Amino acid sequence: MRTVAVLPVKRFTRAKQRLRASVDGIARERLAAAMVGDVLQVVTALDELVRVIVVTAEPAAAQLADEAGAHVVRDPDEAGQSAAAALGIVAAVPGDTPGIDRDELLAILARTEPVVIVPDRHGTGTNGLLLAPPAAIAPAFGPGSRARHEAAARAAGVACAILALPSLTHDVDTPEDLAALRARGGLGPRTAAALAELAPVA
Repeated sequence: MRTVAVLPVKRFTRAKQRLRASVDGIARERLAAAMVGDVLQVVTALDELVRVIVVTAEPAAAQLADEAGAHVVRDPDEAGQSAAAALGIVAAVPGDTPGIDRDELLAILARTEPVVIVPDRHGTGTNGLLLAPPAAIAPAFGPGSRARHEAAARAAGVACAILALPSLTHDVDTPEDLAALRARGGLGPRTAAALAELAPVA
């Protein structure tokens, strides 16, 4: 299977707004950039992917993508993760899972079901989505997306697999997510450095 990965990335000034109570603005931007850089380092190193596409309106994310050898699709309207993924998705991976593991990504790519869902650590969101063929279902990211993706697969009459992969369950949206990520460890070097420099909001 010729697999394309899509990473939708928000503008760093808009990223991680739910961390405002615990992390100041500049630090949030640095953390967002560090996580994207670490994810790109792992994903672009996979020979099994024929292309990695970063969909973004963030110039710094586009630069990170260029440096990593990824293809950039400009998204000035920031239409959201589902719309970004629909630009040509086969596999969608979030840019805020900085503990992402190569072997776990390969485990996703090895599956033969038309729809493969990797839930978040709460079990309700979707932190990874593999579609083969790309039009198997329409991506529907956001809160409660796991249930929507499962329902879409049932409605389409296609097989669906759920994979709980530790390195992909830990994304960062809230202070609690950030604490869980710190506790888990195994982070990429950029994210580890950014976390070491974090200064909480006074």
